[in-house]
Amino acid sequence: MARKPSEYPTDAELAILQVLWQNGSGTVREVQSRLGGAGYTTVLKTLQIMTEKGLVTRDESARAHRYQAAHSEEATQQGILGDLVERAYRGSAARLVLQALSSKRASREELEEIRRLLDELEEEEA
Repeated sequence: MARKPSEYPTDAELAILQVLWQNGSGTVREVQSRLGGAGYTTVLKTLQIMTEKGLVTRDESARAHRYQAAHSEEATQQGILGDLVERAYRGSAARLVLQALSSKRASREELEEIRRLLDELEEEEA
C-alpha cells in the first residue's frame, strides 16, 4: 500500500532544517558547507522540495537565494511527535513516554525536568 507524501520532514530535510534553525537562514552553499558531505546539487534539490512542501521559505531578492525554516524547531518537533503518538502509540502519550524512558536511560537532570513538567501539568488540572 502506497503512503501519501508526509507533511513532516525526512531525515535529510531535518538535517537542513537544523542548520537553518541554528543560523536563521542560509544560501544553498552555506547550508551545504555546514552539512559536510552532502553535494551542492543534492542540497539544492532538497531545498526546492522543502519549499514546495512548505517547510522552508525562499527569499529570491538576491542572486543567491536565501532559505529560512517556515516553522520553529519546537513547532516542527511537536508536529512530528504528535504524528508518532497517533500512529505508533494509538494516541497514548503515556505509552510513548514509558517506552522512551525504558529504551534509553534518562540523566538525573532530564528526570528532574520531567518531574517538574509533570508537577506543572498536575497543577494546571487542579
